[in-house]
Amino acid sequence: MSSRPQFELVDEPLAYRRAADALNAGRGPFALDTERASTFRYDDRAFLVQVHRRGAGTFLIAPEGHRKEVRRIFAPVLGGADWILHAAGEDLPSLAELGLYPGSLFDTELAGRLGGFDRPNLAAMVERFVGVTLEKGHGREDWSTTPLPWQWQEYAALDVLHLNELAEAQAEYLEGRGLLAAASQEFAHLAALPRSTTAARKTWRDVKGVASLRSPAELQVARALWAERDAEGRATDTAPNAILPNKVLVDLARARPLTLAETARTKGFPRRRRGAAERWSAVIRRALDDAPSTWPSPERRSGEVPGKSAWERHHPESWEALSAARAAVAGAADALGVAPEVLLQPAMLRRLVWDATSREAGMSWDTHATAAALARLGARPWQVEATAVAVSGALRRATEEAAG
Repeated sequence: MSSRPQFELVDEPLAYRRAADALNAGRGPFALDTERASTFRYDDRAFLVQVHRRGAGTFLIAPEGHRKEVRRIFAPVLGGADWILHAAGEDLPSLAELGLYPGSLFDTELAGRLGGFDRPNLAAMVERFVGVTLEKGHGREDWSTTPLPWQWQEYAALDVLHLNELAEAQAEYLEGRGLLAAASQEFAHLAALPRSTTAARKTWRDVKGVASLRSPAELQVARALWAERDAEGRATDTAPNAILPNKVLVDLARARPLTLAETARTKGFPRRRRGAAERWSAVIRRALDDAPSTWPSPERRSGEVPGKSAWERHHPESWEALSAARAAVAGAADALGVAPEVLLQPAMLRRLVWDATSREAGMSWDTHATAAALARLGARPWQVEATAVAVSGALRRATEEAAG
């Protein structure tokens, strides 16, 4: 079964006001989604906000050129209300950029993961719980395009049309599995996460792969390449990765090629762009001409959890404790019918074990201490309740075996 949505695209203040009035007169939660263009544009701002509410209909809000008006007109209607989203963590930052914050939310993707589904994507969840087959295929488009093709608009409207029914069915399903209270805690945690009203300013150290560079010369080149790329991206509203891919940036920093030919031979380098080799080679030369005293050094992060190979090689007893803790979480997750990483985030478990095993005073695996440590790390009450006893017991046994 498939359906054709009825919707209205609104792209200027008078239309915004009409849509806001209609949404305000509707009933129940607001179903929301966003479409962004981060692979094409400099940042991750929303170029389309889809909103559906029972009794009001579906509106596609195009904010570009009128973002202040979107905030002024829609924040009093949508702000602080009950929201339904799918994979809310992807949409909430760009909604916050528009001054839109939920009062409470229901995340249908997270509900699917808590329900034990391996593929909780929107199409699969709508088909499973609502019986509707969604026609997909436009998720990777350039949503900054104007005017938006009709087929894209229809695709976007379908993303919110069935969210109310989906959330209601999932809530019933989770309640039957005894997990609705856990889901409520997860949704409340997600809604309460701080959202900046301006996009977090990225730096050159945030580029994927830069942490693998160790010498000041490598870091100096990486910083210079990033600065050049960022300036162009900001000036032209172009995605930085489309100007110079992250992997190419890191590879150039590591190799520091001395000739145009060497630069152009770097795998993935945009050699077909006119003047690219000359431009980026010049950036590298200027960076290395700066006084070495101004070059950056690798970041030293005290207390950082080591990677798998270093942990296993240099701290074998602690690694055994982590393996035992993972097994305990897997067992508790299996009893609840959820994936281990849903019950307790792997990074949180690694942090817990590393902090405890690296104390000079030795390890203490009292259940109450473990529960308190989990809570400090951000575990929700249902997670603490489901894992503290099992994890503390497993770690205690691992410690005893290592000692004797």
